[in-house]
Amino acid sequence: MEFLLGTNFYLSQYQKIKMNIERNTEIKNPETKPFLADAFYPENSEKLPLVFFAHGYKGYKDWGAWDLMAEKIAAAGYCFVKFNFSHNGTTVENPKSFDDLEAFGNNNFTKELSDYNAVISHFINGKQIDPERVAIIGHSRGGGISVIQAYEDERVKALINLAGVSHFGYRFPSGDRLQGWETDGVMYSENSRTKQQMPHYYQFFEDYKTYEERFNIQYAAQHLEKPFLIIQGTNDEAVKDKEAYLLHEWNKTSELFVLEGANHVFGAKEPWESDALPNDLELATDRMIEFLQSNL
Repeated sequence: MEFLLGTNFYLSQYQKIKMNIERNTEIKNPETKPFLADAFYPENSEKLPLVFFAHGYKGYKDWGAWDLMAEKIAAAGYCFVKFNFSHNGTTVENPKSFDDLEAFGNNNFTKELSDYNAVISHFINGKQIDPERVAIIGHSRGGGISVIQAYEDERVKALINLAGVSHFGYRFPSGDRLQGWETDGVMYSENSRTKQQMPHYYQFFEDYKTYEERFNIQYAAQHLEKPFLIIQGTNDEAVKDKEAYLLHEWNKTSELFVLEGANHVFGAKEPWESDALPNDLELATDRMIEFLQSNL
């Protein structure tokens, strides 16, 4: 397969390219717990650049149209890996359901960064991988984690933020609600899709405060000296577009791609039953491919 034909070839022909898909590879992380990853890559004798995708809050690797996004980016000449964070509430046995709410309640940013390191380490030395060409993509809260990972990890050469948050601290409660959380030791957030009451133990906030300097997305963005693409919809109900503008302001060399009318998940939903990407996510995916081909 020739990978020098340019983006347009892949955007029109990607569904015809023979794709290898390795699902539910178990990643061992002694600092957290085992978690799963999927790898998508075209049949090819060349060494491929490696792209990772980190899901967001109450998300998971198999949500919605992420598979279609993975296939399209992989067909452009990449090994695309999407993974579940170890404490996102899913399990190795059932990666598509929140069967382990105890793990969800014990999640924190330290664990997610540890998982990020573990999944990169697992795939980067693969025989078909070019270890000098690694990019990461993060959606929503995973976007914030990805900014920090890209800043800390010299293996990462490029970053894409997909509706990513600009500050973790603003999302914690304050005042009486914070005091109540500390007193009770747990607070709950309803999953609007499954109606599950999903716990957050107070350790989540304690971990954030202990390592607040490390978890400063603004600082990481300001000091990031790597290609950085920010993609944001103007109708995002979860992460307002002002956060994308802030990230762009903090990182003077970043690129900002704003999709008018796009929501937080770029038109996707769970389950996604179409064989085609939603229009906004397809536009975002096309832009990601262009950015990767120019910067990786």
